Amino acid sequence: MIRPTHAALDRPIWTALTTKQAHLGLGDTLARRFHPDVAPFGAIASDTPDAWRALHALLQPGEHVAMLSADALADIGALHAERVGAIHQMIATSRFTQSIDDRDVIALGAADIDAMLALVQRTKPGPFGRRTREMGRYIGIREQGELIAMAGERMAIDGHVEISAVCVDERCRGRGLAGRLMNILRKEIGERGDTPFLHVFSHNESAIALYERLGFELRHAFTLMRISRPMK
Repeated sequence: MIRPTHAALDRPIWTALTTKQAHLGLGDTLARRFHPDVAPFGAIASDTPDAWRALHALLQPGEHVAMLSADALADIGALHAERVGAIHQMIATSRFTQSIDDRDVIALGAADIDAMLALVQRTKPGPFGRRTREMGRYIGIREQGELIAMAGERMAIDGHVEISAVCVDERCRGRGLAGRLMNILRKEIGERGDTPFLHVFSHNESAIALYERLGFELRHAFTLMRISRPMK
């Protein structure tokens, strides 16, 4: 495991929402969340009753946010907490400098959103909303007009950019498309002076094996929690 450096990654959601991606979120100095159609994540400044009340005020009845927790949660007041699973945070150990064949790789934008959402629906890479693409650069590969693979940037904080939404249509797997797209993003992120990182469920052994082959190592383990505001 990498030594505990890169301290900003200890609280990536809060850090992103209070710095580079504040414009994509809602809240105040106690609690923040991304706009629901951007990402389902939220965070609090500290584990205090006031912060939980502030988060409660950001949620509509029946609504929830996902939070990363390293420790057991204290009393969260009127909110409900449910454990979703264990998350591995992985970080690239070195810059990617090799040349990559990117001739068939395209930038994905507003005109591609329906195709991106359709690919996400087929492949289930994780949360992806109608405005998620606004979080960073997304790239993909089309064949015969159909989007068959993509990857992109999600949370951004000083010195670090998260790679996310890595997905390939089932019919096109085994061709190294995910690795190609990730390496393109890794190279671009490194050329900007940032370090790539990512989050993956600890039980997703095939994805973890791919990320390890690409040069990512486990940095930290979190618990993913679903924090809900009850209907009543």
